[in-house]
Amino acid sequence: MSRTPAAEPDSHEDALTPLTLKRVGIDTYRENVAYMHRECDRYRAEGFQALAKVEIRADGRRILATLNVVDDATIVGCGELGLSEDAFALLGAGEGIPVSIRQAEPPPSIPAMHRKLAGERLTRDDFRHIIRDIAERRYSKIELTAFVVACDLGELDREEVFYLSDAMSRVGRRLDWHEHPVVDKHCIGGIPGNRTSMLVVPIVAAHGLLCPKTSSRAITSPSGTADTMEVLARVDLPFETLSGLVRTHRGCLAWGGTSELSPADDVLISVERPLSVDSPGQMVASILSKKIAAGSTHLLLDIPIGPHAKVNSMAEARRLRKLFEFVAGRLGLTLDVVITDGSQPVGRGIGPVLEARDVMRVLTNHPEAPMDLRQKALRLAGRMLEFDPDVRGGDGFGLARDILDAGRALDKMQAIIEAQGRRPFDPDRPPLAPQVLEVTAHCAGTVIAIDNLQLARIARLAGAPRAIGAGIDLAVRIGEAVEAGQPLYRVYAAYANELTFARQACERDHGIAIGHPDRITRLNVEG
Repeated sequence: MSRTPAAEPDSHEDALTPLTLKRVGIDTYRENVAYMHRECDRYRAEGFQALAKVEIRADGRRILATLNVVDDATIVGCGELGLSEDAFALLGAGEGIPVSIRQAEPPPSIPAMHRKLAGERLTRDDFRHIIRDIAERRYSKIELTAFVVACDLGELDREEVFYLSDAMSRVGRRLDWHEHPVVDKHCIGGIPGNRTSMLVVPIVAAHGLLCPKTSSRAITSPSGTADTMEVLARVDLPFETLSGLVRTHRGCLAWGGTSELSPADDVLISVERPLSVDSPGQMVASILSKKIAAGSTHLLLDIPIGPHAKVNSMAEARRLRKLFEFVAGRLGLTLDVVITDGSQPVGRGIGPVLEARDVMRVLTNHPEAPMDLRQKALRLAGRMLEFDPDVRGGDGFGLARDILDAGRALDKMQAIIEAQGRRPFDPDRPPLAPQVLEVTAHCAGTVIAIDNLQLARIARLAGAPRAIGAGIDLAVRIGEAVEAGQPLYRVYAAYANELTFARQACERDHGIAIGHPDRITRLNVEG
């Protein structure tokens, strides 16, 4: 849906000399950008301006892009048209071929977007038109930002959230697995090391439920599920390969970037993340549209709460759960929400290799497997198994534990890894980054709090997830007594300068508070 429909030939366009296509190696993150030299005859003749929306055609294909004007002929010459990495890949044409460019028509949905800016409530058709234009890359980053901010400040009502979710799920690929149920799980995020999906999927698939799990790469975190799984196997699989794999093995753990599910969501995220905008309505629409488009009929949603999580209180979690339940019900999706403890990281490792080690240790029932990761994964897997009409309510946890303890989940994971394309990995000798910093307690006491955001920031400064062996290996949990000089965690970095950045951050705030046990905040979470 990101390409515009084919157009009739334009006599004015055809009369002009085509430019030569050039690939400009610039990552513009989900935005198509074109580059023209200021002295180009075409630039002058068409009256282009910088940041104008343009239409580009080559080899019968057509895309829309935002125009950037350059004065440096080493970027693009006067007879060339440059495209950013995203635009070049989308156009799918070879470098050096003739390419034409002209002014693009304004997106038809702009008046509806302006009404939202004015605080008006939009209709179902309004959202469908806006989302279609966004998916077709008709909106510039400025227009996208205006829409995102208008929805955030205007706080969509629950009907509008449903309209937005439904519109997003209908643009792009929409899968039908021709069976029932099709199960999935999702965590709203914000908790380092929370790799439960890599345990839940093999447990559920070993039971026989269909669980096509596509996940994201990290954007602001030290690792996403796809980054961690990539330590063990390929994750960037063509959709046709992925589809056959899922039908054979009942599950997968792959990157969702090649699946074209709810493509408008990926475009919206490109402006939401830099703005740190993550309103409840937009979060619900993002998650549920992807699941509906993926053909899921049943979804388990994990909402962690904690002082350094996305959701800070039980009251906020319950409000969010009600919104998810309303929209999921309107979309025909069976939803089970679990509110979990997000006061500290899950598992010991933060970063791709360290998290992969934790996952494989749980699957192999290793004596050093992190018990918190195991228990949370079993709880979530148990709830998912109860989507099976043949599993009685309350029996799921025991069934999940039996599948894990008997080695059936490990066998299923190994089969999925083999099918996706195994990569060598030994959890007892993980390929950790060579630069090491040990962070120790400044005083004796009890660990009373762990700052998820600060630990994630330190792990990223150390190079995660770009350097797969970088990250943090935790040695303590909340409630544990420590002595002065005792290790709290180790930081691994690939390069000395990245270890220096991480060390400086640790010196300012190492993210672990030590004090009297009476100061520990106890969270009462519910299922």
